[in-house]
Amino acid sequence: MPGFTWSTKAAVGSLLATAVALSGATPAHADEDPSLWGINGTFATSSNGAFAKLNERYEAQPGNRATWTITTRCVGPSDCTGTVKSSDGWTAPIYTTDGIYFVKRSVPNWRYCDDGTAIQGFQEYKIYPVAPDGRLANLSDEYAGEDHTMGPSGSCGRNQWPVVRMPFYMKKVAG
Repeated sequence: MPGFTWSTKAAVGSLLATAVALSGATPAHADEDPSLWGINGTFATSSNGAFAKLNERYEAQPGNRATWTITTRCVGPSDCTGTVKSSDGWTAPIYTTDGIYFVKRSVPNWRYCDDGTAIQGFQEYKIYPVAPDGRLANLSDEYAGEDHTMGPSGSCGRNQWPVVRMPFYMKKVAG
């Protein structure tokens, strides 16, 4: 680099390294194994209704246990898309953004109003890999997160979205 001194080159390199670190990006290495990227296999899942919040107020809700089969393809460690097939009979897309996986789907007849009218819900799972002590662990086969379901505002005669949030846990059982 003509016109640059060794200290200038070092400063520029240091600034670039700092920018990458602050952006949260992890630099790709030639020796990284792409098969380690993404979530693939069969998982036991649990949404813990005992610790649910209904419109930000703790109130026990029905929980759910299911088996998910997940298939993803990745172009990088934080850029994956795929499909989730649940033992509950639904299929939904899965994708990742900044290390967090998202599964989003519509839930027909999610809740019923006092008059028996069914309302549809929109369910979103946010999932991230964790170590047994709950810390982030990128290569873990255990995942934690949140099961968040929301209905339309105005449903059941209330000018408020019905929202249920509950802790979510997932552990690989095969594949």
